Amino acid sequence: MSIFQTIIFAIIQGITELFPISSVAHGVITPFVFHWQLDDQFLKEHFLPYVVMLHLGTAVALLIFFRKEWIGIIRSIFQQKQMHARKTLILIVIATIPAALIGLVLEKPLRHIFSNVTLTSIFLIVNGFILYFGEKRKERGTKEIHELKMSQALIVGLFQSLALIPGFSRSGASMTAGFWMGLKHEASARFSMLLATPIILGASIVELPKLRHSNISGLLQISLMGGILSGIFAFISVWILMRWFKKHEINAMRPFAYYCWGIGLIILIASLF
Repeated sequence: MSIFQTIIFAIIQGITELFPISSVAHGVITPFVFHWQLDDQFLKEHFLPYVVMLHLGTAVALLIFFRKEWIGIIRSIFQQKQMHARKTLILIVIATIPAALIGLVLEKPLRHIFSNVTLTSIFLIVNGFILYFGEKRKERGTKEIHELKMSQALIVGLFQSLALIPGFSRSGASMTAGFWMGLKHEASARFSMLLATPIILGASIVELPKLRHSNISGLLQISLMGGILSGIFAFISVWILMRWFKKHEINAMRPFAYYCWGIGLIILIASLF
């Protein structure tokens, strides 16, 4: 990856990681759209660690944006009065377990999907249907995060695991599951963003050491630059997204569903013909 490619890639990743339109899908689609001739070895062995570094920038942005929540969660470990924050911590841990376990078990089989543009575009279209129909509830959600049951947090975590497949959005799947569990739109978005941090940090621990041992000259430095740039755009994105879900309790997912259908269909046709 050149510096120019990394700049483009980091901006796209920073925006799409938090919007429910699958950052991993855009990671697969972007080289295809711009006709980047990337090395097969890079795609199969180093692409995932490279993307994880960009996501690490997103995790830092989320930690800064939700610093009050995370400070409260950390304090709850030592202060019994912080009951809501402690409950939120327990829910985050429970919801993180499915993706962590499934990721460890299926990491190698899923790695080969990361270079398949056709499959990614199909899954992106399916993601659009999940967003569109997943939000259609007879009643609006009324719960805050701490009001979730542990079993409901586990269900949200299972849906979050869909993001291991390129095309499915982690934030989209987890927010949709949150709607089904009765969370308010803003609360569901907030819970989804809080869940992103431990998932990304866990993936970073597993994948980033591979960058140090890469035989591609300068890959670690370029990845680090991309992570910083991705974090900046992720911070802007989460600010926009939280305002959007705070103002829209109905049909908030519809624009993102239209986007997934449109881009997915265009890329699918282009990849086939």
